[in-house]
Amino acid sequence: MVNRIHDIGIARQIGTYSDAVEAPANARWLITAGTPGLDASGKVPPDVGAQAELAWTHILAMLERADMSVHDLVKVTQYLLRPSDIAAYAEVRARHLGSARPASLLLIVPALVRPEFLLEIEAYAAKA
Repeated sequence: MVNRIHDIGIARQIGTYSDAVEAPANARWLITAGTPGLDASGKVPPDVGAQAELAWTHILAMLERADMSVHDLVKVTQYLLRPSDIAAYAEVRARHLGSARPASLLLIVPALVRPEFLLEIEAYAAKA
């Protein structure tokens, strides 16, 4: 990982992310759109765990195409519809991120663009 982590102690009190992540000078950036848990045929699983699995799989595929990995993630923003889905979502997120600790924001929102979407994830990655 070439990104410097600035830990001031807040993030570790809440979850597995970093307080701030500094991207290297002259880095290449990858910025994803909001990525839902939608499969290649356009189907959306009914539960948040399966949607999270698909969304993170898509994020990892985008990183790979850019010759990047989860360790190049600088920031992720996650949008969930229901507070009750946080634990199931966090389990999938942790499995996909492993030891990577991007800066992170999780929001509970009233709706997403399609009513069957239970979550969307956007990601920012940088690599020198």
